[in-house]
Parts: sequence; structure tokens; C-alpha cells
Amino acid sequence: MGQNDLMSTAEDVADQFLRVTKQYLPHLARLCLISTFLEDGIRMWFQWNEQRDYIEATWSCGYFLATCFVLLNLIGQLGGCVLILSRNFVQYACFGLFGIIALQTVAYSILWDLKFLMRNLALGGGLLLLLAESRSEGKSMFAGVPSMGESSPKQYMQLGGRVLLVLMFMTLLHFDSNFFSILQNIVGTALIILVAIGFKTKLAALTLVGWLLVINVYFNAFWTIPTYKPMHDFLKYDFFQTTSVIGGLLLVVALGPGGVSMDEKKKEW
Repeated sequence: MGQNDLMSTAEDVADQFLRVTKQYLPHLARLCLISTFLEDGIRMWFQWNEQRDYIEATWSCGYFLATCFVLLNLIGQLGGCVLILSRNFVQYACFGLFGIIALQTVAYSILWDLKFLMRNLALGGGLLLLLAESRSEGKSMFAGVPSMGESSPKQYMQLGGRVLLVLMFMTLLHFDSNFFSILQNIVGTALIILVAIGFKTKLAALTLVGWLLVINVYFNAFWTIPTYKPMHDFLKYDFFQTTSVIGGLLLVVALGPGGVSMDEKKKEW
């Protein structure tokens, strides 16, 4: 079997998967995407005192402001998740969650940790894709009404979302000399480039979903660590952040790459 035949077979399998899961994929994507916000909001409730004391000690902002920070994170994240899952005021919910990401990036000094900063940006990419999806849903209400370039913002949101999503994979690259790491880096880099430029996008994104799912379950198995150990919370945080990026990739699979992509340009050739 030639390389073109193999690619064609893989695309056929991906298309078949999409046909079977078309009704459920956007819902699953949303659930995965908001999972890290949901988990973090619940954690704010159960670790209220610890989170408040940490912010108060780190920023010397006083008891009241530290309490407001935790309360804002709790309400903002859980409220945003409910709105997104119920498909009500999705755009406002996304902007609220963007604000939470920005707030946490500063409050927890993530700005100076490149790995965590890239993962937060990848999370923002997933929200951008969700914004793009909500725009298309809003427009479907006005089907048949003439539009002039209205799709441009949506297309650029999809492009920005794709580019930011691949930052997650850059944090997974291992610069070791063993064969498996080198192979993983080469294949992973090729796939993230395909997603970023929008070439064979659905197949590349679906492959990345599978790859990331395996890595997430294997390396971030927080359920195997006793809850009293700090590593449990660290792996749990990592697990749900990765799940959110999987949700973003599933949105790419469900929605396609958008107008600013090689897949779209190919249709014009």
C-alpha cells in the first residue's frame, strides 16, 4: 500500500468516525473543554481556606481581598461552566473564563513559568474555538439574511484557537536521545504543524486527541496517588488541563479548520 493510499484510508476512517459521532462530538468537546474550570471551581470550594491563605500570604493583600479572589474564581468558573453546557450566553461565559485565566496567570505567578504559561494559552485557544462555534450558532438563527464579511472574525478565531492549542504539545516534547522520544517528537511536531496551518486538519487533530488521551491517562494518573500527597493535586491539575485541550481539539474535528487554512484554500485550487 502506497503512502497516498494509506493517507486516503486514514481519512476515510476519520470521516466514518465523524459521521457516527456527529451529533455527540460538539457536546463531548464542550464537556472536556470546561473540565479544568469545573474541577478548579470545585477545588476552590473544598480548599477555600488554603487558597485564601496562599493568596493573602503571597500578595499581602489582606483577608478581604484574598477572600474576594477565591469567591470570584469559584463563581466565575462554575457559573461559566453552567452557561456553556446549557448553551446560554456562551460568549459572555467565554469572556469571563478568559478573565479567570488572566487573573490566575498573574496571581499564581504562572507568567514566569513557561510550561504553565503555554498550557494556559492553549486553554485560551480552546475558548477561542468555543467562541467561534457560538458565533456560528448565533448566525444560524438568521439563515437567509445577507451578510458581508461577517464570517471573518470567526475564521480568525478558529486560526488563533488552532495555533494556541498546539502550544500544549510543545510542553510535551522530550529532548532525550532515546529512539522513542525522538520518534514521538518528530511525529508530534509534524501533527501540530498540520493542525496549525490547517492541512488535513481533522485527521491530524483526531490523531492528536488519541495521542494526548494516552499520554494523559498514563502520565497524569492522579487516582493512583494518595490524596494527602502534593503530587495528587499536581497530577489532577495537569490531567484536567490536558482534558480541556483535548476538548479544544475535538472542536477542531467537529467544526473543521475554518476559512484561514490550507484545507479551505485547496477547495479554490
